[in-house]
Amino acid sequence: MKSAIICLLTAFAIGCNNAQPVQNTASPASEPQRSEKPLTATAHTTENQPQKMPESGVPGGNSKWSQGGEPVDTARFDGLIAAAEKTVKVKPADDEAKKTLAQAYFDRGVALTDARQYASALGDYRRALKNDPNHEDAKKWIDQIISIYTMMKKDYPKEGEEPPPLPFK
Repeated sequence: MKSAIICLLTAFAIGCNNAQPVQNTASPASEPQRSEKPLTATAHTTENQPQKMPESGVPGGNSKWSQGGEPVDTARFDGLIAAAEKTVKVKPADDEAKKTLAQAYFDRGVALTDARQYASALGDYRRALKNDPNHEDAKKWIDQIISIYTMMKKDYPKEGEEPPPLPFK
């Protein structure tokens, strides 16, 4: 009797492991039929998928550099940069005004780096360094971005070739 129960349980366990899921083919008339196959969670991620590289650069023209990454709202940084540029224009010899402008460019560069807009961030770090040659963090980020481009065996934007940040909508 024990052996019969063991055989029955074994057959049941094997049958359960080989069971195929049954799909209900009857659906209400109001629900549309789907022809695509179900997707896994990884199919919805952007990981390991090629990024769309929108054309960027000079407005109305094509630049050598296209920009990748995610659009980010830089309006706050843009306002700070504009205000600091006005101050530097009025007082070009004021070192404190130049440091304020450098910090504004640096802060926007950090935001662009976080959004993976490395080519644009490189331009902001360079502008920060131009206004404050002793800005150590800007130097580090410039070296870091250039070393990443070099490691990937890609050219990096030369000074003045950096694309503008992606437009934020």
